[in-house]
Order: sequence, then structure tokens, then C-alpha cells
Amino acid sequence: MSWIGNWKRLGLLALFSLTLTWVVSCGAPSSNTGQQPASGKSEVEFWTMQLQPQFTDYFNQLIATFEKENPSIKVRWVDVPWADMERKILTAVSAKTAPDVVNLNPNFASRLAERNAWLELDSQITPEQRQQYLPNIWKASTLNGKSFGIPWYLTTRVAIYNTNLFKQAGISSPPGTYTELAQTAKQLKEKTGKYAFFTTVVPEDSAELLESFVQMGVQLTDADGKAAFNTPQGKAAFQYWVDLYKNGLMPKEVLTEGHRHAIDLYQRGDTAILASGAEFLNTIAKNAPTIAQVSATAPQITGETGKKNVAVMNLVIPRDTDVPDAALKFALFVTNDSNQLAFAKVANVLPSTVKALQDPYFTTQPTNATPVDKARVVSAQQMKDAEVLIPAMKDVKRLQKVVYDNLQAAMLGQKTVEQAMNDAAQEWNQQV
Repeated sequence: MSWIGNWKRLGLLALFSLTLTWVVSCGAPSSNTGQQPASGKSEVEFWTMQLQPQFTDYFNQLIATFEKENPSIKVRWVDVPWADMERKILTAVSAKTAPDVVNLNPNFASRLAERNAWLELDSQITPEQRQQYLPNIWKASTLNGKSFGIPWYLTTRVAIYNTNLFKQAGISSPPGTYTELAQTAKQLKEKTGKYAFFTTVVPEDSAELLESFVQMGVQLTDADGKAAFNTPQGKAAFQYWVDLYKNGLMPKEVLTEGHRHAIDLYQRGDTAILASGAEFLNTIAKNAPTIAQVSATAPQITGETGKKNVAVMNLVIPRDTDVPDAALKFALFVTNDSNQLAFAKVANVLPSTVKALQDPYFTTQPTNATPVDKARVVSAQQMKDAEVLIPAMKDVKRLQKVVYDNLQAAMLGQKTVEQAMNDAAQEWNQQV
């Protein structure tokens, strides 16, 4: 199974995701020493994450085309098991044996950007080149105002919903906001006995609930990294989820089960809405064809901000590369409009360039459109409002744990909402 498949099936949600890990071969790959190969060409070593064998033909053709256009450069592609990437790239960067172009995600890459590991791109890329990419997506690969990565491909959640359950409950359209979601949850439970949705509060799992805070207008941390969520908006977000749980409108397992359980519940017909990537409709069709037949898609549920989640994959160039010009040329080639469009079609993802996203493939439903075709257009339309909701920051998973642990305590009645919020802020600030 490809890394892209893993990402989507686990709810990239965490993309993104999220919760994404990164690329190299199973053995310790030999690094680019900067020496020219016997052919006399400059060699660019390119690491991707678990894209073989599903996309081998695509990358072989991509590399062949680049080498033909750039006869003085040779590209050596190394594909890596997704679970190994973090460890291997950390080791390679520390040993100054990193490849020249690496496929990562902004959240993990930012941890190394803090250590000055990546080539700073603002002085290397022209304004015209930068403008090819979606502005909000470019920002995802910046830290302290400096660009460290080039956007590549994207995924975003949509609301997949069971039209049959909605009909039984007398609901004519899916909710678009969290306020509407609470109303939908109450009506569904009263009319059908089913839950509207499942959102995990397990600290080690999906960040979807933490992202909802941002969508509701909550700032998670301030400029110094201190807690900024202990505000009226933060209290309202805590209260929202606590009320849903205490009113029996969320399954009890939200405290113990991860996003995989959300998928299982939807495929069994026990929940009416699943937040996931549009391409997951193919999996539903395979695992639960009866549910797939009554499934439709709608835009991602959001808060008063209107913000939508997106998971980003990018390309970074280690600062210690011996071939920075060749590495940058190749990274820009991989992520240009035409190559992004081609890869997005092959991999069922979204491109991060403005022009590619304007292609009719993403703007117009074909005749006899499948549910996946319809969902793809919905996903693409969200890109104007999409961003990485949780900005790159140190110890972000620890922040998630602090918030989720205290939210759980409030759900169980062990703390008041205000106490849970303030305790979470205090615990986080002690660690900053």
C-alpha cells in the first residue's frame, strides 16, 4: 500500500495528518557526497516517502524528462518506508549526509528549520516563481517569516454524509458549521438513534478536534509560544465539545478510540457524517457498498472563521547540499504546474499551484460524474479558504495532549470547563 494510501485511510487529518511521517529506503541510503558521478554530471539525490511501486512509472518518466532537459544533472531517486523517514532524515541531517531534495511535511520539517537545517528559499526563488503557488499553502512552509520549503501536493477533508440517515431524520442538507452540526446531531439522535459523527479525543491520535478550535476563532499560542486559548473563545470551544458529550450526542468511545473507529462507525451506518478525504469514497465502496450507494459529499464543516483544513506535502533542500542550484532546479520542476497536475490526477490529490488547480479536472464535474468526481470538485473549491490550521510549532503533539487530557476531564465531570481550560493553559506554559 502506498504512503498516500496510508495517509488517506488514516484520515490525513491529521494530513496532512496529520501527523505525517517521511521518506527513505529500508536500508541506510548512501548520501550524496557532492562528488560528480563517473559521467561528470552533478547528481541530485531525491528522497520520497513510500511512493513505490504505485507511482514508479510516473517518477521514472518525470526524472527522465528532467535529465533530458538538463543534461548536466543526474537524479538518483530513493523511496522510503513512511514510518522510517523521521528517524532517517534526522540522522542524515545530523551527520551532514542528507540527500539534496527531500519530501516532508511542513510540521516535521519546521522542527529541523529551527535548527537551520534547510536552505532558506526567499533569496533563491523569484517573486514570479513564488506566485505560482497558493499563498496560504506557501505560508505553511515558513518559520519566523523565512521560507524553508516548496509546496507540493495537498489533501483536504470533506464531509461525507449518509443521505439515507439524513432523510430518516428529516434533515434536508448537511451542516456547514459547528453550530449546525450540534443541531444536526440532536435531531439525528432523536429521530434515528444514530450519532451524527465521531471525533476522537485521544491525545495520540487525530488533531481534528484541536483544529476545530482554530476554526472557531481560537488562537492556540501567542508569539512567545505561551497559551493563548484561555480566552472567551477558548472557553466556548471547550464548552461546545463538553456539551455534545454530556448530552449523549457523541459516542462514549471518543475518549478511547482513534480516527479509525470513525471510519468503522460510518461504514457500519452508525454515524451519519465522516470527515475524511474525498478519495476515501473508493474505500467505502469496497468495504461497505450499501453505505457507499447512499453517500454524498459536502464542504468541510467549519467554524465562524470559515477556515478549512489542508494537509501539505512539501520539498525541502538541506542547507549542506553540495549542489544547491541543481537541487532547487529539480524541486521547482517537480512542483511546477504541469507536473503537479499530472501527479494530482495519478494520485488523487490536489495540486498546490494556482494554475493547476484551475484546470477543468478540478473545476468541472464530468458527464456521469462518480461520487469521487463530485467530491474532488468540492475539495478543490475549498482551497481558497484552506490552510494548515495548526501552525508549525515546537512540541505541537504535547499541546494536543494537554488540551485533550483536560477536555476529557471536563467531559467526565472531573473538572469544570473553565478549570479544564485554565489547567491546560497552565500545564502548557510550564513546559514552554
